[in-house]
Amino acid sequence: SFFFFFIIMNSTTHTLSWLRQRLLDDLRTRKLSSKTQSGYIRTVSRFYGWLGRSPDTATAEDLRRYQLHLVEHGISPISLNVTITGLKFFFESTLDRPELMRHMHPVHVPRKIPVVLSPDEVARLIGAAGNLKNQTALSVAYGAGLRVSEVAALKVSDIDSQRMTLRIEQGKGSKDRYAMLSPVLLESLRTWWHTARAAGWMLNGGWLFPGQDPADPISTRQLNRVIHEAAKVAQINKRVSMHTLRHSFATHLLEQKVDIRVIQVLLGHKKLESTALYTQVATKILREVVSPLDSLHPV
Repeated sequence: SFFFFFIIMNSTTHTLSWLRQRLLDDLRTRKLSSKTQSGYIRTVSRFYGWLGRSPDTATAEDLRRYQLHLVEHGISPISLNVTITGLKFFFESTLDRPELMRHMHPVHVPRKIPVVLSPDEVARLIGAAGNLKNQTALSVAYGAGLRVSEVAALKVSDIDSQRMTLRIEQGKGSKDRYAMLSPVLLESLRTWWHTARAAGWMLNGGWLFPGQDPADPISTRQLNRVIHEAAKVAQINKRVSMHTLRHSFATHLLEQKVDIRVIQVLLGHKKLESTALYTQVATKILREVVSPLDSLHPV
């Protein structure tokens, strides 16, 4: 579990306690996000559980065998690469033993075409989300192209109705950016704000989508549960997640002939190639292309 590393280290030798503290200090020094820190700790914990002894006694061969163990047990390419990154941090930064990682190599992650909903399916999905809070949250994810974590982290003060923008603080890569705020989405947010304030669900200047305790934001897990349930109710058989709304936002903008560089900025993509993936799923654009076969004259 997440706390396994700490429990074991606190109950064993002085060496393990020192390693624990050293790792925590290194994570804080780098100012890594709390999510990244948790992931690295979990990675070291799992390696320690497999190794069965203090991780500072590990050899390069141990690490090679651990990667083989993970592959044989069906770990996905993405999870394997995340594991390697976490162990690399531990052995290079905390132990100052970079040579131990020489047999561990990241693997290629197959690039898959994202699942995209049609505008009609998006409308059905949002309508099937149940209450006003859920419908508004899904509307934000689609209408502004936000990640699920960005939707959950929104505060009332992030809404700028004068500039028609949403302020996204510390999105992916710990970067701030502005997302678009359409008139329809602004009206939906106003309706939700008035309803939530009248019912006492929202604190003054607090989270836009509070959790059960208004002092806490809604969790990303809860939002994912909402969209999975909405997909069932709307009878959408595609594999739908909150990120599907972001994919659909980008694809629909591309089909509306919005410049791909503008979409890149709206999504907060660092590289244009990440945004260019949507050209492969913009079927409306594909349908408008005239095949060279159609211009042939019969002989």
